[in-house]
Amino acid sequence: MLGPIFNREFLTVPRRERHHAIRLASLALLWVIGITAWQATVGFTKDAALGETARFGLLLFQIASYVQLTLLLFFSALSAASTVAQEKDRRTFLLLLLTDMRDYEIVLGKMLGSLLPIVILFGVTVPFFSMLLLLGGVSGTQVIQTILVLAATSFAAGSLGALVALWRDRTFQALALAVLAIVFYLFVAQGAGLLARLFVSTEQATVLIAWLEPYSAMLFVLEPPSEGMIVHPAYGFTVFMFFFGLALTGLGVFKLRRWNPSGEPVQQREAPEDAEAEMKDRAKAHAAPGKARDVWKNPILWREICTYAYGRRPVLVKLAYGLVTALIVYFAISELNRGGERPEFAAAYGLVPAAILSLLLISAQSATSITSERDGKALDLLLVTDLDPREFVFGKLGGVLYNTKEFILPLGLLTIYYAIIGVMAYSRDGDASFAKNFGPMLCVLMAFAVIIAFVMVLGLHVSLRIENSRLAVVNTLGTVFFLSVGTIVSIYLIVINGGSLGNQLLSFSAFICLGIGGLWWVLSADRPSAALSLSSILCPFAMFYSVVNILIAKPGSRESADPLIPLLVVGAAFGFTISAMLVPLLSEFDVATGRTTSNSEE
Repeated sequence: MLGPIFNREFLTVPRRERHHAIRLASLALLWVIGITAWQATVGFTKDAALGETARFGLLLFQIASYVQLTLLLFFSALSAASTVAQEKDRRTFLLLLLTDMRDYEIVLGKMLGSLLPIVILFGVTVPFFSMLLLLGGVSGTQVIQTILVLAATSFAAGSLGALVALWRDRTFQALALAVLAIVFYLFVAQGAGLLARLFVSTEQATVLIAWLEPYSAMLFVLEPPSEGMIVHPAYGFTVFMFFFGLALTGLGVFKLRRWNPSGEPVQQREAPEDAEAEMKDRAKAHAAPGKARDVWKNPILWREICTYAYGRRPVLVKLAYGLVTALIVYFAISELNRGGERPEFAAAYGLVPAAILSLLLISAQSATSITSERDGKALDLLLVTDLDPREFVFGKLGGVLYNTKEFILPLGLLTIYYAIIGVMAYSRDGDASFAKNFGPMLCVLMAFAVIIAFVMVLGLHVSLRIENSRLAVVNTLGTVFFLSVGTIVSIYLIVINGGSLGNQLLSFSAFICLGIGGLWWVLSADRPSAALSLSSILCPFAMFYSVVNILIAKPGSRESADPLIPLLVVGAAFGFTISAMLVPLLSEFDVATGRTTSNSEE
């Protein structure tokens, strides 16, 4: 009924090699979360009482629910968007339009087929949540409501990602707009709740937000209201997301042949008036009409900057990012300017979400700068020209830096603003002057520069080594996502344990082991390297040390730790990783790109 596209995906997804790896990684993540929750509630030094077991089950249920919700929300949209965008880059999407398949078969087949890997997560999550019923603290109704919220969120996010990819022509625009649309929708849902409070009570406005926004709906599931409701917000959210996803899918079906082909005109050379004119002008003829433009010494950099290498109207993505960032900054500054004492680590308000969003977009730009070339059959042509590795690599990196400058500049401006208002550092004497915050500001700016350089080189490195464009993009974004979210989870674990590192040493060790394994797989699984293997060990430990040093270096005080040492540690670890990725690209370009074998492999 869903057509041959979905049928093919349904038959081939379980046969892929990464099918079992995804299931294993999901179970490992839940296992680490379980260890963390057990250490926070019971500990390993005594037997658990009945009440402690119930508290453990509830805490584990809460943490796992929010982690799974975040993963499904973003990766469902990215999976659907990358699936459709990859077909467009390969110029095979037009072939689908030429078949006798109906429009809904194409749209539903691509969208639902892209969500089949997400179903693998449900295959692990549903039994896991069901087993928590044996521990107590969680009811069967809560488990059902959680599964419904997760499924509805995944379906709606996948529909949104597919719609954006059907609309835009380039992979980067599809991925970036999908992520930005999700963040913007979360703000819109909260804004609708604030507006509703002008007409209804606060309780009714809170319920309205829960009908629209997944995290609020999950909060009602995890903390059920004391008063009875006719319809629980989880069920209302599920129904709304189902029809919202259907509306997005219906719009995609309706606009399929209006958006595709995109209508970009194909320029044709004018026919000469006679044969003599043709022979005379043949030497001056070129593929595109109009005046020929002067190309820079590095043609790769010239193309990245001076042409529409990433699609027409690239300013649309930048405007969307500016709008979302403005909303993030507005709510963060509003939180800081409320009456009363400012919270600890106030600079994290606004700066952390904006940084994660920027890093995701920069890494997507870097990865798609290679995957788009490969899918368009242009990468092989570039690799057989007389361009040397330095021109190719630094041309691509320079183009990524230029095209993402609008994603980098707000981070620097926000950091400087926080230093001016005195929230970059705390001191016991209450000194919040700019002079006191100048040093931490410089450290934060330099740390951002190192991490941005890392994600740029990471996207280039992964995309050149992995021929499957969709897998390359997912690995790149997944690495950035888990590095940032894993750090946030580590911070949360320290906070809920009152700054005690010893209580969570075992779970932290498990997190580090998972991070090392995942980073090693992304960086050097196909072609192992001693330098990259060492980098896989250094980076998670560097992030772990920096978090611990900043949060609990001076326990019992509100004074921030000196950020210089964490900066040096992060700079050394990620700087070495950048070098380990760049050196093979510059010195052994053919081997690094997989076009030939090294001497040891001959």
